[in-house]
Amino acid sequence: MRHVFGLFVGIVVAAAVLFGGGWAAQEAVSGAAKNVDPIKDGRLLLALGVMIVVGLLVGLVLVGRLSPLAAFVPSMVLLAWTVVYALDVTRAADLAPAGASVQKDLAQAGQGMLALLFSGVYALLGVALFIPVLMPSRWAGPAREDMMDEYEETAGQEYY
Repeated sequence: MRHVFGLFVGIVVAAAVLFGGGWAAQEAVSGAAKNVDPIKDGRLLLALGVMIVVGLLVGLVLVGRLSPLAAFVPSMVLLAWTVVYALDVTRAADLAPAGASVQKDLAQAGQGMLALLFSGVYALLGVALFIPVLMPSRWAGPAREDMMDEYEETAGQEYY
């Protein structure tokens, strides 16, 4: 059951990193280009808040005792998109929702996704999220107390 929950958390983290992080990065870059004061601009403050929440989610997935699928799903999404970018830039750019036919904020998130992809941030995050998957202790479930009690009761008895 914890792996099903980990899969769900992984999908949520992947969406947060892609859409939330992409929108926040694009909003921060446009605010910096216009030399906007973050205290006076509500959208820039919201973008900074989204960055904090996305960073918190990634940090919790990295260090938490969730299923390793919670880190594996977003790492595979980010690394796969980076590999597609390395092989074919046009195809990788077509995967982002940055066209004129999408809603304005979603197109802005798509542009931010492309900026993070082209700058290598997604490759860096993908590798960082993949490291916990390699640790065998993350795949094993938590030690159950009833198993430990049973072991202690039979430890002193000898069987022939």
